[in-house]
Amino acid sequence: MSSRLDRLRQKMAEAELDGLLVSSPVEDIFGNVGANRRYLSGFTGSVGYLLITQEAAFIAVDFRYNEQAQREAPGFTLFPASGPLPEWFASLVGEAGLAGKRLGFQAGDITVATYQTITKAVKDMPAPERPKLLAAPALVEQLRAIKDANELAAVQRAVDLGDEAFAAIAQRIEPGWTEAEAAWEIEKYIREHGGEGVSFEVIVAAGPWGAMPHAYPRDERIQEGQPIIIDMGVSLGGYCSDLSRTLFLGQPGEQFDKIYDIVLTVQLTAEALIRKEMTGEQAHLLAHNVIAETGYGENFGHGLGHGVGLQIHETPRLARASKDVLADGMVFTIEPGIYIRGWGGVRIEDMVVLEDGRPRVLTKAPKLGVAAGAQESGN
Repeated sequence: MSSRLDRLRQKMAEAELDGLLVSSPVEDIFGNVGANRRYLSGFTGSVGYLLITQEAAFIAVDFRYNEQAQREAPGFTLFPASGPLPEWFASLVGEAGLAGKRLGFQAGDITVATYQTITKAVKDMPAPERPKLLAAPALVEQLRAIKDANELAAVQRAVDLGDEAFAAIAQRIEPGWTEAEAAWEIEKYIREHGGEGVSFEVIVAAGPWGAMPHAYPRDERIQEGQPIIIDMGVSLGGYCSDLSRTLFLGQPGEQFDKIYDIVLTVQLTAEALIRKEMTGEQAHLLAHNVIAETGYGENFGHGLGHGVGLQIHETPRLARASKDVLADGMVFTIEPGIYIRGWGGVRIEDMVVLEDGRPRVLTKAPKLGVAAGAQESGN
């Protein structure tokens, strides 16, 4: 964690910040939104603040987490945060030596209510002791976008388990299963084989329901002759995976073959042509423009991909208007799709890491294979 703090302090100096306050938007009982705090400190508790300066690093938690913070974040000085924030915030700022100095906060890490509480706490301090509160750039998110070797190994473990879970269910799914049953079988496999859980609610969308990219699984029975989009992910060791494949129960028809072939060709083309120093928009347009040339541009309405790590959606974004610049060490999805109202959809999604300027595919779940009860036509 010390190297992460060193890199953060360099970014803080560039942003002319004397201190940085890091938290999460809400109490993070499911471990989904405290990623910045966990990335910097290793602390996995549901609530707490980090305060980092050029000379020191504090972790402020209440009594419930004192022992956990000392164990998980040994490089941080424990600050007992007893009671509401206004009762201890001034003492924390004083101990950090930030009186009269520039204190940044991560705008995405706090709610409006928390911001109002902090600003009031600062105003109630004697004038000479007040820090100057400033909204900081997304400094921690910028660091998190580049994965180190340990993070890549953690991501790969999550990806591998996701591949296994998908393969196990693709071999068993058959007409008569409900979408909800299929989703539960995926989640059950993940938990029974060492996963902490799913990284998001599993999507199983059959037939016309698959025309919604973020459909939820229903108690509707899957029928033969339907395309089925499965979008799933694993949470393992704090890191996430994301995988989409499209199956077909029965013998695929001409329309499915046509749509699937377009999506697969676009996905493989994007994986071959994306390069570092492209913007997220340029990467997205590699796929979108090809789909548009086939006449289905209006049927691909979401971005080509997104970063994955401690959270299922993080930097970079591969989408229209994204100015994120791709760099080695970034992990992201490549997931084109075509969605046709009244018929269904096809989406194929891999996770990749940029290495030596180009994507290396992490996902190994097969495309175009025959499964028991299903013609597997997607990742």
